[in-house]
Amino acid sequence: MKHGDAEVPRLTVIGTGYLGTTHAICMAVLGFEVLGVDVDQHKIDRLAAGEVPMFEPGLPELLTKALESGRLRFTTSYAEAGDFGDVHFVCVGTPQLPDSDAADLSYVDAAVRSLAPHLRRRALVVGKSTVPVGTAQRLTGVLQELAPAGTGAELAWNPEFLREGFAVDDTLRPDRLVFGVASDWADERLRAAFRPVLDLGTPVIRTDLATAELVKVAANSFLATKISYINAMAEVCEAVGADVKDLADSLALDDRIGGKFLRPGLGFGGGCLPKDIRAFAHRAEEIGVGQAVSFLREVDDINRRRRARTVDIVREVLGGDVNGKRIAAWGAAFKPNSDDIRDAPALDVAHTLHDLGGDVRVYDPAALGNARRAFPELRYGDSAFDVAKDADVIVLLTEWSDFREVEPEALAGIVSHRRIVDGRHALDAAQWRSAGWEYRALGRS
Repeated sequence: MKHGDAEVPRLTVIGTGYLGTTHAICMAVLGFEVLGVDVDQHKIDRLAAGEVPMFEPGLPELLTKALESGRLRFTTSYAEAGDFGDVHFVCVGTPQLPDSDAADLSYVDAAVRSLAPHLRRRALVVGKSTVPVGTAQRLTGVLQELAPAGTGAELAWNPEFLREGFAVDDTLRPDRLVFGVASDWADERLRAAFRPVLDLGTPVIRTDLATAELVKVAANSFLATKISYINAMAEVCEAVGADVKDLADSLALDDRIGGKFLRPGLGFGGGCLPKDIRAFAHRAEEIGVGQAVSFLREVDDINRRRRARTVDIVREVLGGDVNGKRIAAWGAAFKPNSDDIRDAPALDVAHTLHDLGGDVRVYDPAALGNARRAFPELRYGDSAFDVAKDADVIVLLTEWSDFREVEPEALAGIVSHRRIVDGRHALDAAQWRSAGWEYRALGRS
């Protein structure tokens, strides 16, 4: 296969975390020659052996297919990456700094600084990581200063919009592509690198670097605001005895509002929304427009309060005292169809109940391994029924279909008391109550 400025570019994907692994595998399946790059030899060895390091439906099968095709390889060598690739995707993490709301850009900086000295011919470096606005402009200077190709090494930004649990479909059939570019050549290279996706009719927004950086944090901030809005309404509903689920259902029928992300409950978590809205608010303050997004601080506060309120409801159901009570915690991941426990509301609630003296047992269909490593002090079980045995209360914390499908009558015989707190509005309240259960949920009397 020709490369360079030929029709089909060769791709490298730097960083083999959630985003990078998914992107590398899917691009190889689409027909590109792909080289995955990471400084962690263990991660590279696992991927090369056909092992996906996280839970993501459909991805293990695609990894096998990509490896068997010969189009996907992995390396720890930036020199090999520079020699191989025409378009280099930077997919490393940008976590929240431990002592600040700002994003940690050390991994992005390290990736560009490690790759640049090996770019000896014209090449495009494409950031996909979520970064504060202005990062791409700064990195352009770093890239062109360190690359032997000089200004022949260009930087572009192509934000990702992956939903955990749906990442394969979101990569192969995205609802849009955003190309932040500084030249027609960069736009052409990106279009060549996404040709099979564009051939499906996927809309493309061509824009500048700064706008492309803002798109992802703006989208996540909007979604976070919508979630926190309905949870703010849940607080009001609890104060006046109204029902937030009926309220949300009514709002959802207004086509100006819509029902997506309007489910009341325990709130959002994961590795994106919480740290992205904090980093966005922090960056806005740095550039003098903090007042414009100051509402994001309240969005974050509302979201955090949902966790505390869930603990309060469990305490109320238990007569005011958690100490010594057996509590079944259904869920550990921040959302279903994922093993991601970063900033997971479920584990936050479970850990708080444990600290209050509760005998907490946790079950999750995918995230138990990660949960055990992060919270070894908690107890864990093998199934929803296992952790529910002799429970004084069950608390649904992640809305897996496994939990929604449990028959309340079947569960009644193994618990000590028929009490359930639905932290996700995932269960049929009437069905559980008719089976003799005390049912409680945020924002419902």
